[in-house]
Amino acid sequence: MIKKNVNESVIKMSEQFRNPISENQYKKRLIPRREDVRGAFFRDHTAIIHSLPFRRLKHKAQVFFDPKNDHVCTRIEHALHVASIAATICKGLGLNEQVAYAIGLAHDLGHPPFGHAGESALKVKASSIGEFIHEVHGLRVVDILGNRGTSLNLTFIVRDGIICHCGENTDKELNPRKQILDLAKIKDKGNIPCSYEGCVTRLSDKIAYLGRDLEDAIYGGFIKRRNIPPKIKEVLGETNGEIIDALVLDVIKTSKRKGTISFSDEKYELIKKLYDFSVEKIYNHKAILRYQTYCTKIVDQLFDYLKEIYDSYGNDYNRYKKSPVPLDGRFGNYLKKMKAVYRKKSNAKQIVTDYIAGMTDGYALRCMREISLPEELSFERKNVCCQAG
Repeated sequence: MIKKNVNESVIKMSEQFRNPISENQYKKRLIPRREDVRGAFFRDHTAIIHSLPFRRLKHKAQVFFDPKNDHVCTRIEHALHVASIAATICKGLGLNEQVAYAIGLAHDLGHPPFGHAGESALKVKASSIGEFIHEVHGLRVVDILGNRGTSLNLTFIVRDGIICHCGENTDKELNPRKQILDLAKIKDKGNIPCSYEGCVTRLSDKIAYLGRDLEDAIYGGFIKRRNIPPKIKEVLGETNGEIIDALVLDVIKTSKRKGTISFSDEKYELIKKLYDFSVEKIYNHKAILRYQTYCTKIVDQLFDYLKEIYDSYGNDYNRYKKSPVPLDGRFGNYLKKMKAVYRKKSNAKQIVTDYIAGMTDGYALRCMREISLPEELSFERKNVCCQAG
């Protein structure tokens, strides 16, 4: 039995929920290091929040593309919501809040620009190198691409929670898997997390986005509050806060009773009803679908353009620098900074996928303008006076 300790870096073992894998395995890193005063999992927090991929989440859409409106949820807010919800549930169940918070912070680091529209576009464009899945790419971000190709070097339990979070699934209950997997070999969404904290975070993802997407849709005029099904309003509530409160308390109460991380039968049926309502009235709203069409075209064209450039220039950084298109210079600079990852002429589709997946919505739009619109010609010259006649 693992002894309890006030230091949260120790995997807390509640009397009811005992993680199936050893503490040493959960705390293992790709690059061994001596832990400092922060402990293993709080160190993961700081590595995540100081990373460029995390900071870019503030300019990536969750569902609604409106980066200039502070009232619309962005991907970084969603990550914070998931982390907070997961930590709260873990606190209620005697699990390790720091582990859940770290997984929540990092769970969407692999998301490309434009939400699921961007992900769908990359799935098509990069299909020859394997299906693009943001959970799988998230592990690539923290293991390889983060910190300019030197890895965020997170603990195994957090890395496992990232690649296994799969918030699109409507899980009713979860128990952690007992097998230790080589996470780098996972290429699909078929795996359950290996910890109770990971299972909690996976359910928390659903809790976080259902209520917030509903609130944003009402704020944006996509639906009216009166459109929410009566049973959902009666039992779960009609605001983000009410829905989160109802579902968090339900998971804590039900999990304690059943000994597995779980929603109650009643709340689970309402979650499915709320999700179906959101699909019909929000995610498939004509304005959202129209936006997704444009976003898909942007990703398609950027992908083709960058692949063609890389096929021509390879790792000749000077050629990128000399190009009149600003994007070319920045792409070449990216390749140079990431030469530890791209040591030789690598698979062009993988490099372009990595670059586009890291873009914010606004940066993708900027790049699209640069390759679509010519730079304005200027006839002004210093010390030259142009006169008619």
